[in-house]
Amino acid sequence: MGDGLKEACGLCAVYGHESAAYNVFLGLQNLQHRGQESCGIVSSDGKQIFSRIRMGLVAENFDKKHFLANGNDNVLHGNIASGHVRYSTTGNSDISNAQPLQLNTKYGELVISHNGNITNAIATKNKLVQTGAIFKTTTDSEVVGHLIARSQSPTLAGAIMEALKQLEGAFCFTFMTKNELYAARDPNGFRPLSIGRLGNSVLIVSETCALDVINAKYERDVEPGELIVITQESWPGEPNYRGVRFASKVTQSFCLFELIYFARPDSVVRGIPVAQVRLELGKALAREYPVDADLVFPVPDSGNYAAIGFSQQSGIPYLPAYVRNHYVGRTFIEPNQQDRETQVDLKLNVIRPFVAGKRVVVVDDSVVRGNTARRRVTQLKELGATAVHVRISCPPLKNPCYYGIDFPTKKELIAANKSIEEIKAFVGADSLGYLSMETSLNVAASMSQGFCTACWTGKYPTKITDVSLNLLTKKT
Repeated sequence: MGDGLKEACGLCAVYGHESAAYNVFLGLQNLQHRGQESCGIVSSDGKQIFSRIRMGLVAENFDKKHFLANGNDNVLHGNIASGHVRYSTTGNSDISNAQPLQLNTKYGELVISHNGNITNAIATKNKLVQTGAIFKTTTDSEVVGHLIARSQSPTLAGAIMEALKQLEGAFCFTFMTKNELYAARDPNGFRPLSIGRLGNSVLIVSETCALDVINAKYERDVEPGELIVITQESWPGEPNYRGVRFASKVTQSFCLFELIYFARPDSVVRGIPVAQVRLELGKALAREYPVDADLVFPVPDSGNYAAIGFSQQSGIPYLPAYVRNHYVGRTFIEPNQQDRETQVDLKLNVIRPFVAGKRVVVVDDSVVRGNTARRRVTQLKELGATAVHVRISCPPLKNPCYYGIDFPTKKELIAANKSIEEIKAFVGADSLGYLSMETSLNVAASMSQGFCTACWTGKYPTKITDVSLNLLTKKT
């Protein structure tokens, strides 16, 4: 029922491993949920940079031949590699905007990967253009490259920190040269970014599930306002990394929706097992909105753990009534509502005997525009459900996100324009319950502190400039 949402981009970088690019390839496949429009891997052997950047999924664009050390030009050689999976919150969805970005600077070749949205990007870009900068892409990520190139710092680390201090909004970056790797996270820590170890190598990943697939060990998170510097001082022995603060003021504003929806359930974010959070949200939802019903089931996959928690707390049997077709594209990409509804029917199929003659509780993470939710409820009733109760494991989404999640404009968000009772009538549910903001925060705060709740409350942790707001609410 969470119709119209896209995931945040995914980063994976490896330093100091003989199969660096291959490990990035594996890691990106576990981050594919964070971006499905384009993918890219760039590597270095210390002398030359190699790259392969394509539109589409990781598994469709990479195979064994791209990693075998046979001297082929298509091979991603070297002990350093950086990768990216993208969806566009700013900039067109085309190959020119696919990442990692490769730029020539006075510090040498620079490879940049970015997750998030820079909310003063347009204002900064306009100033740069007025002084002669030429941009090759329409993404906000390229802005930081130009800021680095114009720095007077004698070191790349210094130039990166100068550039980061000029940015507002949400960003996780990796910066790669022929022999160095850097990683940075904005002072609010909106998006996740973690450090891992694989033998003697160092890894930077958006989520810990990317570490698990290559049997790497989680070491710690990149702190808000921190630049990680990874050098080859002991190459080919154990690479060293150190953290440097580039921001004097740090305010923890981690995206709560990462825990509710975006992060993979097998990831650990800020020390919190994501699946456990969703389980507890489901339990809280059952306490807050009890109902008399025959079975509870999720809208897969985002509602899975909340539905299990709802069942455990309420005692209503859990029985997955939806079968998901994993080979159907995302419903938000369809150009019109009729096509989107067709995709909804193709994506999830109901097991009729499970719902016929039953009072059902359907659990999901969100309702965005409401059209998909309405189609789901209609379908269940057509198949014989005698009552359909909808339960949502987060508060009503009322405001756009400017920090890297592609919520629609406020005009398109149903909860910004209708009351709960009106939404219930629109989707055709017999009852509708959203988890309250207070309860959502209480569940999350029992495990960690400091969250961004702007999409629900409208209270944005950072300044949103008017010109950047126009960019982020008018998609190209």
